[in-house]
Amino acid sequence: MIKKEFELDIESKQKVIRKFLQRFPENIRSIIMTCILSLGAGLSAVSFLFLTNLLFSKTYVFFATKSPMVFLGASFLVITITSLLAGYLLYVFSPEAAGSGIPQVKIAFWKEIGNIHIKPVLVKFIAGVLSIGGGNSLGREGPSVYLGSGVASNLDGLFGASQRQRRRATLIGASAGLAAAFNTPIAAITFVIEEIVGDMNSRYLGRVVLSSVIGALVVYATLGRHPAFSLPSIENISWLHYLVVPVVSIAASIAGVIFQRTTIYCRGGLMKQKRIPLWLLPVCGGIITWVIGSGAYLATGKIGVFGLGYQDLSAALAHNFEWKIAGILVCGKLFATIAGYSFGGCGGIFAPSLFIGGLTGYFLGGLAGIWLPLTPDDLVVLAAVGMSACLGTIVRAPLTSILIVFEMTHQFSMVPGLLLGTIISQAIAHRTDTLNFYDALLVQDGHELHKIRPPIDLQSWQNLPVSAIASPHPVALDSSDEKKMQELLDQYPYNAFPVMHGVQVRGVVTRRQMQDAIHSHKEPVIQEIGTCYSDQTIKDVGNKFVESAAQVLLVIDRNTNAVTGIITLHDLIRAQAAIQN
Repeated sequence: MIKKEFELDIESKQKVIRKFLQRFPENIRSIIMTCILSLGAGLSAVSFLFLTNLLFSKTYVFFATKSPMVFLGASFLVITITSLLAGYLLYVFSPEAAGSGIPQVKIAFWKEIGNIHIKPVLVKFIAGVLSIGGGNSLGREGPSVYLGSGVASNLDGLFGASQRQRRRATLIGASAGLAAAFNTPIAAITFVIEEIVGDMNSRYLGRVVLSSVIGALVVYATLGRHPAFSLPSIENISWLHYLVVPVVSIAASIAGVIFQRTTIYCRGGLMKQKRIPLWLLPVCGGIITWVIGSGAYLATGKIGVFGLGYQDLSAALAHNFEWKIAGILVCGKLFATIAGYSFGGCGGIFAPSLFIGGLTGYFLGGLAGIWLPLTPDDLVVLAAVGMSACLGTIVRAPLTSILIVFEMTHQFSMVPGLLLGTIISQAIAHRTDTLNFYDALLVQDGHELHKIRPPIDLQSWQNLPVSAIASPHPVALDSSDEKKMQELLDQYPYNAFPVMHGVQVRGVVTRRQMQDAIHSHKEPVIQEIGTCYSDQTIKDVGNKFVESAAQVLLVIDRNTNAVTGIITLHDLIRAQAAIQN
C-alpha cells in the first residue's frame, strides 16, 4: 500500500514537471533537459572520483609511509577484502556491471535504445570504488562514462521520456561523465562521437558539446582544477627527440596490442571455466595484482602498479625518479592490468594505458639519452607520445588519444610528436587486430552491434529494404544436444534462435524454451518462423511480425533461397525510435 502511494506521488510530480517543461519551445526545452541530465551525470562522476581517491589515499598512500612489512600486510588485506566484496556485488546482483562499462554503453545506445536499468548503475558505482580504490590496476574513466549514461538515462525517464526515447540521454551522460572524470571536455566530445556514435556528423553533436562543458564545470565547481595527472610546462625541446618518437610509438603500441590480446584470451578462458565461482575471480585477480605490485614496490619504492597510478606518472613527468625505474613499473602495470580486467574486476583501461604508454616513453627517452643529448623536456614529450600511442592502439580513437593529452598541457610544441605517434599507433593497431578492445569484448560476449542509421523521414524509412536493418549473421541452433544448447546460451545473449538442419529451416526456439529443455532433459519446442525476402521493404513485412510466434523473421535471398540475415521486432522498434530521436 505504501509502495503504491509512493509510486503515485512520484507519478504526480512527474506530471507537474512535464507540464512545466511543456511551456517552453522545443529547442529551449531540449537545452534545459541537456543541462539537467549533464548535471546529474557530472555529479555522479565527481562522486565516484572523490570516493575512489579517498579510499586509495586512506589505504595505499597511507601504508606507503610506514615500513615495507606494514605496507605488504595491510595492502594484502585491503585488496583481498575489497575484491571479495566487489566480486560478490557484481556476480550475485548485476554481472553486467563488471569491466569498463563502455561496451555496455554501446549496447545501450545501439541495441537498447538508450535504456539503462538503475541496478547495474548502483552496483557499478559501489563495486568500482571498491575495485579501483582498493588497489586493483584499473581506471575510473570507463565506469564514469557508464555511470553518467546510466544516471542520465534514468533521469530522462523520471522526466517522462519513454524507454524508446533515451538514446540522447545516454550520450549526454557519457560525455558529461568523461569530461568530469578527466577534466578534458574536448576529448570527451571526440570520444563519444568517435567510439560510441561513430559518426562525426551526428545530430547529437550539439547536445554532446554542451554536456561536456557542463561536466567540466561540475568538476571546477566541486573540486576545483583537478587534472587526472600533472604535465609540466615545456620550453626547451630539441629536434633530436623526433628521432626517438617512432621508437616510443612502436613500443607503446606493442604494449597496447599485448594488453588487448592477452586480456581477451585470458578473459575468454576464465569466463568459461566452472571450477572457480565467478564471484571469486576478482579476488584471484586482486591477489595477482598484489604480488606484482608488491614486487614493484620493494624494487622501486613506488606504488603506481596499484590503483590508477597517476601519482607516479605525475612524478615521472616532473623528473622525480630515475628513468630506469619506469621500465619496472611499465612491466608491472601491464601484467597487473591484464590480471585485474581478465579476472572480472570493475574498472576501465584509460588510466592503465596512459600509465603504461607514458612510462614507456619516459623509459625509452632516458635510455636514448645515453647516446643523444636529449633535454628533460624531450622526455616529457616522449612520455606524452607514449600515452597517446598506447591509448590510441587499444581504443582506436585517434582524435581522442591526441586531445586527451593536449588538453592537459595546451602546448602546441607537443602536437607534431603526438600526430606522428598517432599515425604509427593506428597503423600498428589496424595491422594486428580487426577490432578495438571494446568491440572485441562485445564479440566475445556474443553481441554484434548492427549500427542502424535510418533516414530522417518516415516515408523513406518505410521504403528501406529489410536487409538495411537485419543482422547479417544469424546464430542458429543446429542440434538439440543439451551441451550445445547450453554453450549457445552462454555465448550469446539473444532471446530467439532459428533452428537449422543443414540449409533447411525448421523453425525457431526461444531462450526460455531452450532452458526448459535442458532442465527437463527433453527436446526443445520448435515454433514456426516467419520469413521475408531481402529486397522487401520494411512497410511490406510489418504485419509478418504479428504472425511470427517469437516475433522473429528470417531474411531469405529471393534468387538462391539462402538465409542472409535475421530481424527481430526489437530491431524494428529501435530503428524506428532512431527516427523519432
